[in-house]
Amino acid sequence: MKIGELALQSGLTASRIRFYEASGLIEPAERRLNGYRDYPPQTLITLQIIARGQRAGFSLDEIRSLLPKRDQATRDHEALLRALKAKVAEIEAMQVHLRTVRQDLLTLIAGIEASPDGLACDANADRLMGMLRKPEPIPADI
Repeated sequence: MKIGELALQSGLTASRIRFYEASGLIEPAERRLNGYRDYPPQTLITLQIIARGQRAGFSLDEIRSLLPKRDQATRDHEALLRALKAKVAEIEAMQVHLRTVRQDLLTLIAGIEASPDGLACDANADRLMGMLRKPEPIPADI
């Protein structure tokens, strides 16, 4: 399949496909006599895996390590499972972090909206930062 057709079916640009080829993420295309690239049908599946992997937060290097090698008939399912589970854990940690950041922002918004009349901006900033400070944990040996 020509690069234009592959781009249309994959939703990627031809330049992105050429980049993936140059980066070794997809098999090099065979060249026709007229110089056009001719990609095998499997390339579309590989491009879909790459695109989904990137949407899930995998870097291209992570994706590269999980794609089967040219001389490898099957994938390393254990490595794939480990990587997928690690990415889920990373996403869950990010969700916890984002909930905390969201709550801090909502606290700031409420604090700004409830700012006492006549309070100077820097004094209000100090007041708001005090609202966000988390109490330090008390050492167990006290």
